Amino acid sequence: MQPTPASHHDTAMPDWSAIAAVILGVTAFSVAQGLTYPLISLTLEARGVSTTMIGLNAVGFAIGLGAATLSLGALTARVRADRLIIASLVGCSLCLAAFAATSSLATWFIARFLLGYFASMIFMIGEAWLNAACPDRLRGRVSGIYGAGMCAGFAAGPLAIPLLGSESSFGFAISAVYLAIVAFATAMLMFSTRTVPEPSSTRDLFRFFKVAPLLVLMVFAFGFADIAAISAMPVYFVKTGHSEAFAALSVTVLALPTAIAQPFIGLALDRLPRHAVAMAASLVAALGFLAIPFIEHPALILIDYAVMGGAAFSLYTCALTMLGETYRGGMLVAGSAAYSLSYAVGSGAGSGLTGSIMAAGGPAAGPLSVGFALLAFTGLFAFSRRA
Repeated sequence: MQPTPASHHDTAMPDWSAIAAVILGVTAFSVAQGLTYPLISLTLEARGVSTTMIGLNAVGFAIGLGAATLSLGALTARVRADRLIIASLVGCSLCLAAFAATSSLATWFIARFLLGYFASMIFMIGEAWLNAACPDRLRGRVSGIYGAGMCAGFAAGPLAIPLLGSESSFGFAISAVYLAIVAFATAMLMFSTRTVPEPSSTRDLFRFFKVAPLLVLMVFAFGFADIAAISAMPVYFVKTGHSEAFAALSVTVLALPTAIAQPFIGLALDRLPRHAVAMAASLVAALGFLAIPFIEHPALILIDYAVMGGAAFSLYTCALTMLGETYRGGMLVAGSAAYSLSYAVGSGAGSGLTGSIMAAGGPAAGPLSVGFALLAFTGLFAFSRRA
């Protein structure tokens, strides 16, 4: 299937019901993930689990993201996309209930894997649907609103950690109930949608890696930086003398300004060269990570973290916009699946490697390694575009 020019779809009417359903589902999961990602890390840290094992636990989530891509083609051929999203929200709810019900590390690894699997389904199908429901003239702004909802969810989740503490299972239980309620609300909203993503295949998935390597690499860089920021960095802050409340607050400060920034990034993507916006975002994120070990005042750390978060997440908003700009039909689902797989690999590297590097080289080695990795990506992206 050849890409269809975006201008062919510029006069199409947006399917606002589908757009709203996707944003609702993803925002709800982001609230739960924003709470549980740092809560899992901090809970394991409080139990005396090593940073390497904490990183490996997060890798279980990334492996689940990757595994979901292998079954996506078969599932979309047999089950309607809206039903898959609802089923995945319910699956995420059950996984979070497992975190609340047991303290077994082995069970947590299994639940983390399944959480990654169901989350991947939500994001892959939802993002393909978002692009199918949106004309290109609005694509950047809709992607920005989608990103804002996701980031706002991440920002809201950690606010409960200072109240619940890292030793309580109540946060996981609340998240499980919340996602179950949202799954029902999403199902009601989906009755009025007009569009649905087309089925894809594993062949389309691997073809996308061949025709769009820069987009795939952009998502890899985002995944690497994103998981390092929300999983490894809270541990970094605790190890450098900050409180658990500050570590949790850093995730909120990372996400909240990012949510505010994404609609403006979306507007820029609709008005400026999209690759230039992506390169600028990558450079700012790299510099933000590199600055962290050299900043001592907590307020300045949070300001740097806010700018860094907005820039890092903008990479994904750019990639999502450029996907819908160029591809249609089954290639939208294939592209979303390729993004999920690339994010899984990137997030696995960002979490596992950063945890191991911190264990071997000290806490400051974590943010420095992520910053240099993003600088390398920025240079490669600029060189590839020039070539």
